[in-house]
Amino acid sequence: MNTIKDDTSAAIARRLRLERDARGWSLADLAARSGVAKATISKIEREETSPTAVILVRLAGAFDLTLAGLLLRAEGHDDASRVMRAAQQPVWRDPDSGYVRRQVYARPDHPVEIVQVDMPPGQRVVLPASSYAHIRQALWVQTGSLTVVEGGEQHRLEAGDCLGFGPPSEVTIANEGADTCRYLVVLARS
Repeated sequence: MNTIKDDTSAAIARRLRLERDARGWSLADLAARSGVAKATISKIEREETSPTAVILVRLAGAFDLTLAGLLLRAEGHDDASRVMRAAQQPVWRDPDSGYVRRQVYARPDHPVEIVQVDMPPGQRVVLPASSYAHIRQALWVQTGSLTVVEGGEQHRLEAGDCLGFGPPSEVTIANEGADTCRYLVVLARS
């Protein structure tokens, strides 16, 4: 299994710098486009801090990438094969919430991505509306339960339930239960 974690912050840092340089953007340019503080971006690029999922989503969106696209590029998977073997699926742990994200399927030439997430009990992530600007997605709970607040509307999802997301809005995904919740996210770039 290929794991993206704290010790691969260097790969993420290099990719952020590469994406920024390729566009001719300064730290201030990326900060303005992503809503992430210039100092935070600088610390990530210097490997002084590990980015959270929320920060990575904002940075990926600024580059017109999905989170998966950014993480795959950080690992050097720009030309992924049509088959993503289980042992080759990148796994990343959010340092803030502890949730574990497995990139089950993603290719640069395919509009669909599949992500598996294990959300620890008592944890939550709040993702900005900008992370949904160029995608459509559905969330399917496999085990446990999940509370999703999307655009002010709350949804309580149990194992087997699936939620199709509406227009881009801030989304809170929370595991208020006592056990880890596993869910799949299927998204398509629009």
